[in-house]
Amino acid sequence: MTEIICAGFGGQGVLTLGMILATAGAKDGKNVTWIPSYGSEMRGGAANCNLKISEKEIASPYVRKIDILVALNEDSILEFGKNVKSGGCILVNSSIVENIPDLKEVHIVKVPANEIAMKLHHPKGMSLVLAGAVIAYSQAVSLHAAKDALVEYFAGKNADDALNIAVLTEGFQYIQNL
Repeated sequence: MTEIICAGFGGQGVLTLGMILATAGAKDGKNVTWIPSYGSEMRGGAANCNLKISEKEIASPYVRKIDILVALNEDSILEFGKNVKSGGCILVNSSIVENIPDLKEVHIVKVPANEIAMKLHHPKGMSLVLAGAVIAYSQAVSLHAAKDALVEYFAGKNADDALNIAVLTEGFQYIQNL
C-alpha cells in the first residue's frame, strides 16, 4: 500500500492532484481511498487530501504514516513532515518552498513545479507536474492510467488535454532523469 498526503493552499490544485492519482489507481484496478480536507476559507486556506492506493483491501482511509508527502508550501512540511515514515519521501514544490527542514531518514526531492509548468506555457499546471512526479517516484499507478484520469477529470471543462498530458509527463520525466 502507498499512503500519500498532498498538501498546500486552496487554489493550488491539491485536491485535483489527489483525485487524478486516485482515479488512476482505480483505472489500474487497485483499491483506492481519497479524502479531501480544506478550510472554510477555500482559496488561500489550508487544503490537503489523504490518499491510499493498494493491491489489497484498505481497512481505514486515513493516512497515519506517510510514504509520500507532496508539499506545495512550507506549512505543509511543518504540519505533515513529522508523520513521514522512515525511508519515506517529501516531494517539494521547490519553486515556492524555500525553507525545508532537515528531517532525518526522509528523502527530500525538490521539483521546480512552477518553472516546469511555465516552460510549457501552462502556469496553472503546477499540480499536474507534481502528479507526474508522484507517479514516477512511487510507481503506485501507471502513467497511462493517469493520462486517462486527467482527461476524464477535465472533461467538459474546456481544458487542453494535450497540454495537460504534456505537463503531467514532464513532471514524470523530471523524476526519471534525477
